[in-house]
Amino acid sequence: MKKKHLLLIIAIVCGNVFYTIACTGIALTSKDGSYIQSRTIEWSESALLSEYVIIPRGQSLRSFTPTGANGLSFSSKYGVVGLSVVQKEFVAEGINSAGLSAGLFFFPGYGSYLPYDSLQNNRTVVDLQLVMWMLSQFSTIDEVKAAISSIRVVGLEKSSVVHWRIGEPSGRQVVLEIVNGEPHFYENKVGVLTNAPGFEWQLTNLNNYVNLHPGGVSAQKMSEIMLNPFGANSGFLGMPGDATPPSRFVRAAFYRASAPQQATAFETIQQCFHLLNNFDIPIGIEHSMGESPNIPSATQWTSAIDLTHRIVYYKTAYNNTIRCIDLSEIDFDKVAYQSHPLDAKREQPVEKITVN
Repeated sequence: MKKKHLLLIIAIVCGNVFYTIACTGIALTSKDGSYIQSRTIEWSESALLSEYVIIPRGQSLRSFTPTGANGLSFSSKYGVVGLSVVQKEFVAEGINSAGLSAGLFFFPGYGSYLPYDSLQNNRTVVDLQLVMWMLSQFSTIDEVKAAISSIRVVGLEKSSVVHWRIGEPSGRQVVLEIVNGEPHFYENKVGVLTNAPGFEWQLTNLNNYVNLHPGGVSAQKMSEIMLNPFGANSGFLGMPGDATPPSRFVRAAFYRASAPQQATAFETIQQCFHLLNNFDIPIGIEHSMGESPNIPSATQWTSAIDLTHRIVYYKTAYNNTIRCIDLSEIDFDKVAYQSHPLDAKREQPVEKITVN
């Protein structure tokens, strides 16, 4: 791929207008111990080219750098199923055959990588391919932490910065943020992630909402009148409702914490999709009046990954039917390296009911 063409693609996906990019992630564990990581991915400028990607064991892979396809070369130790954006190498969310899962979330204005050094191309991995590198090489979070210093993570486009969510079937999840070239791992006990500011700030900001609680509030007398709640869920009155990352983080944290635990993995998968419906970003709210593109939603796709049973579920803005890929049904020693559009046809199927 020619450098100019590559940089044009990156400019399109990054757009230098990060307010149009958003992601919300929620993780849940079912009563039977199954662990699920789910997320949305948003892009409100146009239809985002997205594919599912199958990477076999033993596949030769290579990272891009800002000057071309000349970064770190590596061979996949594990089979991988991923959901990519723009092109198949840019896996935004995925899982490997060992059950390790990882995803990238845009992180503008707060993360910063090492400067690109062409003399170190042989250990350079671009941020949009770090998920592919992690999932193809490692089976645990600790392995990722031990190996991250062996590579140099750089951006393909200077203003393009992301942070990462990494989980394993045990239910452990960490957030990786690179600031001033230094990787920082945070244990994620709250089970949610959005975008900027940094993860530690987002946790601190939750203290601003210490008054929120599920359920309702009691009527109370003020002077000579009675004050009564207008309806259910008055305990969440004051919850931020806008689409900015801090507000989405707060909502996701409280929705996750108040969600009743489901019995099985599949019931939890369904619950994740229902929870994340609350984070669909409508076309129109991120643009000035009359300037919105003609796409059905800024939320381009939503995924839920069962790390315990190694199954990837997803739906898209064009087709809300949930589809799945079961890693146990793939022979990663024989399958070809391949990618396919998330939607074979960008059209919502409708089940017609016949009344006799």
